[in-house]
Order: sequence, then structure tokens, then C-alpha cells
Amino acid sequence: MAEHDPHDGGKMSGLAKLVFGGFAIVAGYYLFTEHTAHVLGALPLLLFLSCPIMHLFMHHGHKHGGGRSSGKTKGAGDAGAQ
Repeated sequence: MAEHDPHDGGKMSGLAKLVFGGFAIVAGYYLFTEHTAHVLGALPLLLFLSCPIMHLFMHHGHKHGGGRSSGKTKGAGDAGAQ
């Protein structure tokens, strides 16, 4: 028996990726052909739910301070004097 390497990072082998991809394609085909009304009926909900999900992921790199300041506080008169 081959030993399982705990340091492999959990990455799938090429064959496992191929098998998973084939399964996903077949499952997607049957899901769409057999449940077209359900899939198309869920599209407006998925569009609506994509807004908060995109908001979470798209604002991830904006470096918002979250209340932490860099020593300077901006006042109402400081807006144009930079």
C-alpha cells in the first residue's frame, strides 16, 4: 500500500481532475435537461443573491481602515488641501 503524504497540500492529481470534470459536465447536462424549469426559475434569485456576494468579494482589497487612522484626521476643511 502507498503511504499518504500529509504534506501534499490536498491537490488533486490530473486523473482526479479529469474524472471530476467529466462528472460535473454530465451532472450539469442532466440537471439542465431534466430540470430546465427549476434551473431557469432560479436565475432571478441567483442574480439577486450575486449582488451581496460580489460586494463581499469585490471590496476585499480596498484597504478600508475600519476605524484605524494613520495619525491624521480629515476634517471638513481638509478636503482640497492635500
